[in-house]
Amino acid sequence: MRFQAQYVVKRIIYAFFTVLVLTTITFLLMHMLPGNPFSGNKAIRPAIQAALTAKYGLDKPVFEQYFIYIGNVCRGDLGSSLVSGRQVTDIIGGAFPVSLELGIRSLIFAVLIGLLLGIMAAVKRGKAWDTGIMIIALLGVSVPSFILGALLQYFLGVKLYQITGMHVFDIIGWKGESSKLLPSFSLAFGTIAIISRLMRSSMLEVLEKDYITTARMKGLSKKQIIFSHCLRNAVMPVITVLGPMTAVLLTGTFAVENVFAIPGLGKYFVDSVRANDYPVIVGTTLFFGIFLVLCNLVVDVIHSLVDPRIRLGGVEIEG
Repeated sequence: MRFQAQYVVKRIIYAFFTVLVLTTITFLLMHMLPGNPFSGNKAIRPAIQAALTAKYGLDKPVFEQYFIYIGNVCRGDLGSSLVSGRQVTDIIGGAFPVSLELGIRSLIFAVLIGLLLGIMAAVKRGKAWDTGIMIIALLGVSVPSFILGALLQYFLGVKLYQITGMHVFDIIGWKGESSKLLPSFSLAFGTIAIISRLMRSSMLEVLEKDYITTARMKGLSKKQIIFSHCLRNAVMPVITVLGPMTAVLLTGTFAVENVFAIPGLGKYFVDSVRANDYPVIVGTTLFFGIFLVLCNLVVDVIHSLVDPRIRLGGVEIEG
């Protein structure tokens, strides 16, 4: 436990500097772009543009703005939107739960379906099931989530209604289960493909181990061998990549939320980029950076608990 605590502290320090670098780069890049949200609006008179620029401190040198911003962040103030005037913390607090629900639903879909398909492909190696699942996996890594989402909208929303006269799926918004299935599956499909291929490969490797051969010689059924002997070891590579997968799913909500008009944080982020709304862009990036770093940290610790042999920070944790 002492070694695990040291590892967690070390990872937190790394995470702090990672988020700081990410925030700094985002802040500087956004402020290097020509103009600001006010200068590009011809409907605002020059005098008012100048007043707004001064009000939000955009007339100060970039590095002065940066240190002011970091100081405000340390006090929990992410600033306010230059477009709507709302506090960035309020925007995040209202929109992130929607994105989080979408991400969690997609992660559950991806893990459950991906593991099941991977196990089936390994058990049915070389047969039609294996070939079919690998074709699905190939499509999963080839088709972007927003394209799949648009296709599902058209065929399961528009065309299905034209054929049956029934609204089986809502293709816009985020109210009720009928509106949540398509975006969740669209976001999960690529990760399903990755997990299924990874699980198949890991299962095939474990099935060749000596202790599996011994289990077969003892007369254990295929079901007992898979679920009692193979699954725990075969699933370890999947657990290892759950952190990055969670990051991919959460950042992937940006495109899916825009396709399905879901009022999540990804949609606000895209809208803020279009409007050149610095505080929302940098604040959202900072928030996602912290959240995703924490996800990876939690997965690493869980991995160490599931597999006591893992080495954390160069120190082996004994079981």
